[in-house]
Amino acid sequence: MTGTIPVLGSDPTRTPDRRVPQRDPSRRLPGFEMAIWPLGLILALFIVVPMVALVWRTLQYGTDVTADTLATFRQALTLSLVTTAIAMLVIVGLGTPLAYILARRPFRGRWLVDTLVDLPIVLPPAVAGIALLMAFGRRGVLGGTLAEWGITIPFTAVAVVIAQIFVAAPFYIRAARGGFGRIEPDLEAAAADLGARPGTVFRTITLPLARPGLAAGAVLAWARALGEFGATIMFAGNLAGTTQTMPLAIYGEYGSGDLPAALLLAIILLLVSVVILLVSRLVSRDRSY
Repeated sequence: MTGTIPVLGSDPTRTPDRRVPQRDPSRRLPGFEMAIWPLGLILALFIVVPMVALVWRTLQYGTDVTADTLATFRQALTLSLVTTAIAMLVIVGLGTPLAYILARRPFRGRWLVDTLVDLPIVLPPAVAGIALLMAFGRRGVLGGTLAEWGITIPFTAVAVVIAQIFVAAPFYIRAARGGFGRIEPDLEAAAADLGARPGTVFRTITLPLARPGLAAGAVLAWARALGEFGATIMFAGNLAGTTQTMPLAIYGEYGSGDLPAALLLAIILLLVSVVILLVSRLVSRDRSY
């Protein structure tokens, strides 16, 4: 018996597959590539040029710092660090349970709570400031009762903290909610089956797995609180040494005509923002997140 012996599992009647291997679509469209690159670079340059101009103008004016500028910088920086630290304690302490509930516990009306929590992200700063005044001002819904107890919030450092919490909390809650949502429930169930109490499961299983999301959210929320301007100036004012944070100090120095001082304060905030962004990127590189 002559002829070739077919290989096991092969079909001798089937012709070889001579299809051309697929290529990257972008490589087959050189004209498309040439069109999208300039468009993308235009927006990239639009974002980069103002920051480069800020650095360039600051170097042109020099780094001579007057005593008044140095005093303003110290007061504004100290106030910004203290108020944002207090705001972050409140945001993390209260935002973590809320994010966990939104991510892991379905309930009626959750979509509404979710929407209201995210609302300050898209709310104009002027509206946020007016809303805080209507709530905690002397004629506000809660302000009148607080005033009877001798508590005044507007145009104080407490108002700065409240404004920062209001605008920054959604950034933490969104990131924390995503961190909790990515955890496999089977891991927590297995720990519970082994006899671990709910608090122990949350502390030893849930929190470590969600930590990258919590950390990234905390960094973003702190950055938002540090740069808050609109709601703060309407609700807390711009009182030097009392409510004047770094963004408000920049506004005040520029409004008074001291451009070099405003540039110096602005470049400091720019450097802080770059550090915050790098830290956030490093944190979010964690594989579990």
